[in-house]
Amino acid sequence: MSDRSVLSVTPLGFPWDTLDPFLFCVHHADAYPKGNRELGPAASLAGRSIGEDFTIRDGWRMYHGERVPGFPAHPHRGFETVTVVLKGFVDHSDSHGAAGRYGEGDVQWMTAGSGLQHAEMFPLLKEDQENPLELFQIWLNLPKKSKYVDPHFKMLWSENIPVLKLPAGTERFVQLRIIAGTFADVSAPAPAPDSWAAEADSGVAIWIIRLDAEAEWTLPASTSEVRRKLYFFEGEDLSIDGQEIPPYHGAEVRPDRDLALRNGAQASRLLLLQGRPIAEPVVQYGPFVMNTQGEIREAWLDFQRTQFGGWPWDRPDPVHPRDRGRFARYAGGEEEIP
Repeated sequence: MSDRSVLSVTPLGFPWDTLDPFLFCVHHADAYPKGNRELGPAASLAGRSIGEDFTIRDGWRMYHGERVPGFPAHPHRGFETVTVVLKGFVDHSDSHGAAGRYGEGDVQWMTAGSGLQHAEMFPLLKEDQENPLELFQIWLNLPKKSKYVDPHFKMLWSENIPVLKLPAGTERFVQLRIIAGTFADVSAPAPAPDSWAAEADSGVAIWIIRLDAEAEWTLPASTSEVRRKLYFFEGEDLSIDGQEIPPYHGAEVRPDRDLALRNGAQASRLLLLQGRPIAEPVVQYGPFVMNTQGEIREAWLDFQRTQFGGWPWDRPDPVHPRDRGRFARYAGGEEEIP
């Protein structure tokens, strides 16, 4: 391994490039307007490529949604989605009849495994004020032995996710939101049971780091067995062990070395993704991630034949009632409210 602390620096696109065991990361940040009766935007949709609206216009996008922003029913197999919602809400519905509404710091950890369909819609619940949304969706690969496990999702409610405030200079602080992994003696809630992150030696960590202006803080070393990347997605000036990192860039860093982070005159936020590589072949085609082309073909044939359980909802883009709070209803009928 290079003796440099920063191994590479690359601009962030849409989505962000990641390192094994991660497949990619998307950062959604949309300044949605007031909502209408259907929980969509109370604004004209004229001029948008409805169904394929990925270009920011007036500060927001509809994505694949036609009435409500978001991602109507679509299939997955062979990996996991970790959806971290910092602002706003997501309405989940899937082909096993499970459903949920989560947001404002909640995380859904979903193992697609052998295959399921789900919808992820962004309901605009407030009719009298704007509905800002910010979330990360992180795709985490599954090893070959787990590609066909039963689909499953687990909620990591915001109330259970550790958020640490640590000194970072005189009257300055760093905030760590520990979504996966451990910092010192503080551990995140357990991930989904068949996740690569559930392996004892996976080293998977997902942290959101907020640095006060002029903060200085040392990111502690992990082990040389993992790969580690920092995504500088908000702020003006940041250095890692003396190397300047441009705003909205990602930096792969040495995992086995303490790293001195020094922030500039504006508060900054970073996402840390870390894990031991699975180190298996990755063949991805759209929503399927397998080890061989033959398995990709099999995935499409299985989906065409079974629809991964069908679609029990009356529309491809279901949303829950406006006054429904945060909840999760699992495939067996069990319901959980934080």
